[in-house]
Amino acid sequence: MQFLFDVFNIPPAMNLPLNVLGIILGFVLLIKSADFFVNASIDIAKRLRIPSMLIGLTIVAMGTSAPELVISASASISGSGDIAIANVVGSNIFNLLFIVGFCALLYPIPVKLKAISKEHWIASGGAVLLLVLIIAFRHTVPRFGSFILLITFIIYMIITVRNALKNRIEEIDTPQNDATPQPSAKPIALNIFILVAGIAVIVFAGNLTVSSAVEIATAIGITERMIALTIVASGTSLPELVTGIIACRKKENEFTLGVIAGSNLFNLFFVLGVAGLIRPLSVESGVIFDLAALTAGNIAFFLFAYTKKRITRFEGCLMMLMYLTYMFFVFWL
Repeated sequence: MQFLFDVFNIPPAMNLPLNVLGIILGFVLLIKSADFFVNASIDIAKRLRIPSMLIGLTIVAMGTSAPELVISASASISGSGDIAIANVVGSNIFNLLFIVGFCALLYPIPVKLKAISKEHWIASGGAVLLLVLIIAFRHTVPRFGSFILLITFIIYMIITVRNALKNRIEEIDTPQNDATPQPSAKPIALNIFILVAGIAVIVFAGNLTVSSAVEIATAIGITERMIALTIVASGTSLPELVTGIIACRKKENEFTLGVIAGSNLFNLFFVLGVAGLIRPLSVESGVIFDLAALTAGNIAFFLFAYTKKRITRFEGCLMMLMYLTYMFFVFWL
């Protein structure tokens, strides 16, 4: 954003309002371009008869986490390690405590442990691994640590894809009914164009959001970590929030847990793996508290899920209260 201010000779007094506008515009472009990216990808995949489970675990997960990926990668390139990590950790805390808690307040969420426990356990392990790396290497995630995260994600995806492809023949041979999603009538060339254009807009919007957030933090005297944990993290989690609310309205609450599990796993292992390979991530000491809060949120989720095999309205209220308490400590300590 500063480059545009210099080119158009914008008065310094206008910098803050325009940076706020830059963040809002960046979020809108991120969400809409990610939506177009996901829809075009799903349509192409269905034309190629790729199993729906595989679509959800790869394309949809990448689409909903595309804002986090672009923002953390852009922050790493610019040397803002706090934004790169705080964006992911803040987004995961928001996903786990606020979104799941809010959806449970609307409708109690039944938990199918066999379906989602593996992803949640892996995501929880990723948070602990990241915490150990930051403590062991004095507030830095070295490249080999990011490499471990990325390799773990690749191994997980290989196993997941292999298991999904085993069911491909059964899914293809299953007679389709009127409720089975069908590919659209768009030419595949148009979908490919939308795919490429979506990626280009995502990259532009991510850079706009990061640069605006850094300049706001500098202007009002707060840390990049705080901006990333609040405005950036909640903004990049909008796809998961919208998906969760829609699922709640359709009374398919358990679908929300699958979206959250997949998104959190993708964020921790792939997003931070890529960002850390670009440049070792140096962070302030407060990130240790953030990762401890994420670990506490994971523990609370498992306690609620395993006790009654459902997350009740009361437990959802507790999860949202945990998130608000965490936000209080972020701002006031």
